[in-house]
Amino acid sequence: MVIAIVFVIAGAVMILRLPVAQFPEIVPPQIQTTAVYTGADSLTVEQAVATPIEEQVNGAKNMIYMQSINGSDGTMTLQVSFEVGTDVDIDQVQVQNRLAQATSSLPTDVNNYGLTTQQTVGIPLLVFTIRSPKGTWDQKFLSNYVAINIQDELARIPGIGQVKIFGAANYAMRVWVAPDTLAKLQLTVTDIANAIGEQNVVNPSGRLGDEPAPPGQEFTYTVRAKGRLLDAEEFGNIILRANPDGSLVRLKDVARIELGAESYTQQSFTNGAQCAAILLYQNPGSNALEAANKAKKKMAELAQHFPGDMELALTLDTTIPIVEGAKEIVKTLLEAIGLVILVVFIFLQSWRATLIPILTVPVSLVGAFIFFPAVGFTINSLSLLGLVLAVGLVVDDAIVVVEAIEVKIEEGKTPRDAALEAMEEVGGALVAIALVLSAVFIPAGFLVGITGSLYRQFALTIAFSVIVSAFNALTLSPALGAMLRRCPERR
Repeated sequence: MVIAIVFVIAGAVMILRLPVAQFPEIVPPQIQTTAVYTGADSLTVEQAVATPIEEQVNGAKNMIYMQSINGSDGTMTLQVSFEVGTDVDIDQVQVQNRLAQATSSLPTDVNNYGLTTQQTVGIPLLVFTIRSPKGTWDQKFLSNYVAINIQDELARIPGIGQVKIFGAANYAMRVWVAPDTLAKLQLTVTDIANAIGEQNVVNPSGRLGDEPAPPGQEFTYTVRAKGRLLDAEEFGNIILRANPDGSLVRLKDVARIELGAESYTQQSFTNGAQCAAILLYQNPGSNALEAANKAKKKMAELAQHFPGDMELALTLDTTIPIVEGAKEIVKTLLEAIGLVILVVFIFLQSWRATLIPILTVPVSLVGAFIFFPAVGFTINSLSLLGLVLAVGLVVDDAIVVVEAIEVKIEEGKTPRDAALEAMEEVGGALVAIALVLSAVFIPAGFLVGITGSLYRQFALTIAFSVIVSAFNALTLSPALGAMLRRCPERR
């Protein structure tokens, strides 16, 4: 009984700690690399960016396939898929190492912008949308509010691996160049870019009165010079060229400057209204329900500090099928246990005899979760379905013990002696039953690939339940039989 209690406690602890998902990890781990070649078309991106990177990444260990998407906006997205069951962190390191070999072959602008490498699971876990019902705030304000006040808060939630914002991009100073004016002044876009880069910088200016200081110098002052430019007027005063006559050519003379979005290639709408969409992606191997619940709670807290006329909505929640599916399977599991109890009671015609399998079945089912962390299983639809089918198998061992004890009691033995003699007769049979059933289900655990992941969770869950059930039949069931059974009254 003590061993059974330990099984139940350990299994209950594992249930609370195991990740919860709809299905096992059947999707190949993906590592996504993003590069930006500003101003390039899709063909140029393919030739100058995608091809050198693919040549180096191709052939990475455990890689199964890869694909690149080259956009006419100068972006390149490379998705590398690895074998199911590989360590996604090691996969990411492999991709990063191979990207380092490709940087020398990439254009300077691409290297300056940087390559972004991150893990991805394909589809988002949650999608929130923020809109302005009365139109007070435009899409640029909404998306930048999210980027400044919300994105970092969500990214720190355990289980959330990536936070994306769909909608207008971050605020940026837009410089709309007049080509004809630029040509008349014999200037180029490169001259403008160089001037902005040289004059829109942070300039450390040192200290006054620092050591070694002359006698009588009592104070040291840190000089703070004007840093980066803040508004369109300051950008407009950037000097592009000083003429021999002393006149200056400024940026506002050849371009129109305004505060706008960094990119206009992406727009987000909900029910026809502009919005900022927040996509939350799950960290591979994390608990989907726990991560989603924490994200919802955090968004509810952040929504209390929204400016007026800003509304939050949960647009997509992929955890709903997980919750509803688990509820239905748990309901089916309880119905199966109830049906087994009813059948046992009808045939044994004794509530004391029925109580023995009633107590042993939950121990076998809950105890099976002890093995889950060792094999990397999660609580999902397939593992719960395996428990449903295991109910009929684990109850058989207890019934065999009960019937054997019943026969010995009818022969005049005391319950304790009947239990001892019964186990001497059926103990070997119980071990044989467990070995045969294990031989049926355990080989499925050696299957590989996506199909193997599906069969593995289902079959090994049943095997674990059968093993625990056999152990209970050899220990718990005879002990309960000796305590609960009574000798028949003699006339």
